[in-house]
Amino acid sequence: MPLLAALLVLAPQTGTLDVPFHSTENAIVVDAVVNGRPVSLMFDTGFSGTVIVSSSVDVGPSSGKMTLRDFVGEIEANTVKLKTLQLGSKTIPIDSGKEIVQQPGDFSESYGRHVDGILGLGALKENVFTIDFEHSKFVFHPSTHNISKMVPDNKKTFLQTLLPIGNSSLEMFVATPAGKTMTLALDTGNAFYATTHRDVLERVGLWEANKPHKFSKLSGVASGAVESWSMKMPPLTIFGVPTPPSVWDIIDLPSSSAEGDGTVGHGFLKNFNITVDFPRRRVWLENFRGPLANTEDGDVGLSAGYDSKSKRTIVYRVTPDSPADAAGIKEGDSVLMIDGEDLVRVGYVKFRGLMEGKVGTTIRLAISHNGALKRVELKRTALVNGD
Repeated sequence: MPLLAALLVLAPQTGTLDVPFHSTENAIVVDAVVNGRPVSLMFDTGFSGTVIVSSSVDVGPSSGKMTLRDFVGEIEANTVKLKTLQLGSKTIPIDSGKEIVQQPGDFSESYGRHVDGILGLGALKENVFTIDFEHSKFVFHPSTHNISKMVPDNKKTFLQTLLPIGNSSLEMFVATPAGKTMTLALDTGNAFYATTHRDVLERVGLWEANKPHKFSKLSGVASGAVESWSMKMPPLTIFGVPTPPSVWDIIDLPSSSAEGDGTVGHGFLKNFNITVDFPRRRVWLENFRGPLANTEDGDVGLSAGYDSKSKRTIVYRVTPDSPADAAGIKEGDSVLMIDGEDLVRVGYVKFRGLMEGKVGTTIRLAISHNGALKRVELKRTALVNGD
């Protein structure tokens, strides 16, 4: 490497450096160059590694395997040595142990734009950086930028200390009105407001043990589909921020981690500009948007996704006592059209977004049941558990 280039790489950053990103309805997507290959990556602080790239993108020869863990399980994937990573004008230093995870699948199905993979917390955690939702950009600060010296007003600005568990996630407390706590990770890769587990709710007294729940559905995670349901939560304190009643996604299985109780997702985080100083174990939140409650969307009670074998969108779950159930839609049916538009390769998350909307609005579906065409009009209703 020429001497001048080497000096530029080694020179410390003296000012801020902006890297724009694309802000979608439920994710952050940043343009990157990985091992010389231009890609678009969803930024996921819930992924502890550096980069996941679709196995359809050639970023080099396989170097081994890695086990990935999500909310409920584990999957194994091939790896490739990570040599270079560029985000806009920001070069991310790479040590010899960094790897690219190559995972099969079409990431774009879930995010409403082209996505080749995932950028994890491991790529940025040595930096002091701001996720500027307000202006759709990352701001990289010099290492001397010490947010622990900043004084929050605890109305619009909040300073939190990361919990001393793990070295690969942003874990902080969420407190109930009774003062009991849940340990949740700041997770930009979770599309929803927040996600936890039924056993966690029972532990902190927000759900009576063995009490039946209604309106179950399927949600897609990396390891597959998992049964879940929506619940109206009471006022909570999330990462030090007083929060009004909100709707959370609840997974009806125990957590795969003994330390973590779930994650706080994009639906909550998008209200803030968030500065992460992982080396000093601090997080600064600045609310620029205002009210923090999420809307109680209406739903029709269908969980479905694209099936590569049949090349159709297949119904995997019909929520009991839902509009879809009342209309006679069955598991295994194919959804052919929504409001007159053909469905093309729609994944779990995107399909769920199409089904949701303002309570009382309607949606028209064309359904194939055992080869017979059935047209139905469904009115969205609130399929939410809890008060």
